[in-house]
Amino acid sequence: MRRRSDRRTFTVVGFVPVSGQPVQVREDLLVQVGEEGLHELTERLQIDELVIAPDERRGGLPMEQMLQCVQQGISVIDLSSFFEREAGMVQLNAVDPSWLVFSGGFDYSTPRRLSKRFFDLLAAGALLLVSWPLMIVVGVAVWMESGGPVFYSQTRVGERGRHFTLTKFRSMRVDAEKGGVAVWASKDDDRSTRVGRFIRKTRLDELPQLIAVLRGDMSFVGPRPERPQFVDMLNDEVRYYGVRHSVKPGLTGWAQLRYPYGASVRDAEEKLKFDLFYVKNHGLVFDLMILLQTVEVVLFGRGAR
Repeated sequence: MRRRSDRRTFTVVGFVPVSGQPVQVREDLLVQVGEEGLHELTERLQIDELVIAPDERRGGLPMEQMLQCVQQGISVIDLSSFFEREAGMVQLNAVDPSWLVFSGGFDYSTPRRLSKRFFDLLAAGALLLVSWPLMIVVGVAVWMESGGPVFYSQTRVGERGRHFTLTKFRSMRVDAEKGGVAVWASKDDDRSTRVGRFIRKTRLDELPQLIAVLRGDMSFVGPRPERPQFVDMLNDEVRYYGVRHSVKPGLTGWAQLRYPYGASVRDAEEKLKFDLFYVKNHGLVFDLMILLQTVEVVLFGRGAR
């Protein structure tokens, strides 16, 4: 978060070294506590919040002085929660399983499940009602260009690892995956047809997924559903990747808005930071915000491949 645009909501006053741990910050940015104590230092510098970010917590943190800071109304937050709040993502190299367990979120209560299902039915039903004439036009265009199947179906991984069938308008050649080997789509993919490039850019190829939302296999908002071959590989390569399957995959999602199309293990790891944020913090208002931002993405064609 070195860019000024990433720090619009806070100002870093300085860094306080932790006793017995190596200093990883430039010396001119350090603030020495000295004899006055941490609570008096924060009062003198008019600090609103302390972010705790040591490499090792046991035995090095001045807990008594931090307690005095809390009693003065100063907020104390750990680095993982700070990243989550300020950047809208879960920083994978700064979290451990205990933080995921005790940091809250993961609302799977009955009221939340009912509100999410109602939102899915309302949003998917309304979009299907408006878009069905356009879907007919897209289907005819796909058939006229190549004469092949209008739709294609793939097995994807859904909630709790269950497999389901996902259907889209066909945007690539019929022989795009010879031998059935799963291949990530790439920028300017030469397997795409002319109509396919257009409907992928405008996201029209994804309209048939509305049926999966109405069926209950997908949600309108959630992590992108991936193919079983990719999921098996990414579960081995990327820590916490399986956590994203604790909710239904979505037609759109937080990671799709915040990160461009992923076509590698590194991309999957970057997108997981935003998927985990959504999994921990999903709610009706958040879903509505993502839906509104998705309209902007579709209108300007950002992130499609």
